[in-house]
Amino acid sequence: MPHPADFLDAHRRHWCDAELLFNDSRWANADQMYGFSAECGLKAVMKGLGMQVDPVGIPVDERYRKHVQELWSNFRVFAASHTGARCLRLFPNDDPFADWSHHDRYAHRRPFTGNNVAPHQTAARTIVNIVQNAKQDGLL
Repeated sequence: MPHPADFLDAHRRHWCDAELLFNDSRWANADQMYGFSAECGLKAVMKGLGMQVDPVGIPVDERYRKHVQELWSNFRVFAASHTGARCLRLFPNDDPFADWSHHDRYAHRRPFTGNNVAPHQTAARTIVNIVQNAKQDGLL
């Protein structure tokens, strides 16, 4: 049986690991951790806004059981319809994770560089800020 989902803790853990890996020029794994950090941060905020989860903490609605590149647009719609306007003020209009994939965990490290991982780092940092605001607002 898997451990219960804790999106907030997972968000923070993946962010910290991503930063350590990025600073050590381990671009491929840093990139994966930035994507998972952003995904978990979005899910933490959505849960704070009322997203329904099952007893293990997994989203009930299939639209929210996605990785970040698929969850990005769903977050915007969910937050807009669940009094998450403050969250959306910081949320980018474009999807910086459109070129990210959880399947890249199987890829060779060669294509990953600081230059092509940096946009994911920036986007994940934006989610860190959104999560911090949600916490200050009492959502988390």
